[in-house]
Amino acid sequence: MFRIEMSVLKLVSHKNNPRLRTSWIIIGLFTIVVLLEFSTPPDYVFGYLYIGPIMIANARLSRKATLQLTLVACVLTILNVWVPGRFPVGASTIASRLIAVLALVVTGILGDRNRLYQEALLKQQAKLHAQKKLASVREDFASTLTHDLKTPLLGALETLQAFERENFGPVVPAQKKVLTTMIKSHQTSLQMVETLLDVYRNDMEGLKLQLAPVDLVEIAEDVAITLTELASSRRVHICCNYGESDFRKFLWVHGDPLQLQRVFTNLLTNAINHSPRGGKVEVVLEGGSSYQTAKVIDTGAGIKPEELPNLFKRFYQGHSDRQAKGSGLGLYLTRQIVEAHGGKIWAENGFPNGAIFAFCLPVLPFQMSVSS
Repeated sequence: MFRIEMSVLKLVSHKNNPRLRTSWIIIGLFTIVVLLEFSTPPDYVFGYLYIGPIMIANARLSRKATLQLTLVACVLTILNVWVPGRFPVGASTIASRLIAVLALVVTGILGDRNRLYQEALLKQQAKLHAQKKLASVREDFASTLTHDLKTPLLGALETLQAFERENFGPVVPAQKKVLTTMIKSHQTSLQMVETLLDVYRNDMEGLKLQLAPVDLVEIAEDVAITLTELASSRRVHICCNYGESDFRKFLWVHGDPLQLQRVFTNLLTNAINHSPRGGKVEVVLEGGSSYQTAKVIDTGAGIKPEELPNLFKRFYQGHSDRQAKGSGLGLYLTRQIVEAHGGKIWAENGFPNGAIFAFCLPVLPFQMSVSS
């Protein structure tokens, strides 16, 4: 009784096996073609019909099985010239069957190539899928790690500032100098962490803007004032001018004040850091009929031509002195903000030296600026 049940289970499993089902279909098709071939005169070439089973085998069976099947089909097609031997055979019949054999061989070769191509394609797709999954895991890990790093950095910064304010007792001048250095270092680290967090958030969710009528001149001047201490520590002079005009202008755009402030902060900080001592950083603000343009010009070493196309890419750090420091995210974030405003950003070398980082934003329509 047990043996009978096992036999039934094996039979059911064979019926549910797609490979076995395919084999039975191919055997059935071969049987039909063989009957047609060997029951008719050799002049009637039915060998072309073997192409169907060969293609099915190529799609569902192994390469070895397909090759064997193709070989069997070729042998049967040629064998029908002499078997069963009841009909006379002419040269044209042999030629027709050789052509049929050639067609079967070509079908087998093309099918095999197609199989190899499909396998390579599937491997490539699997590799790309794995890479995307790995990239997604890395993005999530970096985002989570960045978010978790922010809290202890803030705590450490608050503690150092409390020490500097002498909340825990008197601090001698030498200690104050060390505390100031540590605070600046932690502020830089916090700024890098926040930049990294913003970049990942923008890539995943898109940059969300709080749009309002904004004067680029006012923002540029405010940022220049906040960076005066940094510029002084590096003995760099910051100035603003207004293109061909000697008078202060108003460059109205429809933008997010906080985000545009970050744009000027990133560009000015970058220019200050890469200007020599005693150098100058100039902010040029120019109005136009369609776009308002802001340029930040420094007197540093300039940019290598091969690095210009990559400056605004994420994590890019070139080999020149200009890109020796930083995370490679500041300019990328700046590009994100400018492009989210519908603007353009670019970099070029100044004359005779230095670099120019510029961006332009669409002009605010006159009616909106008036109503504001």
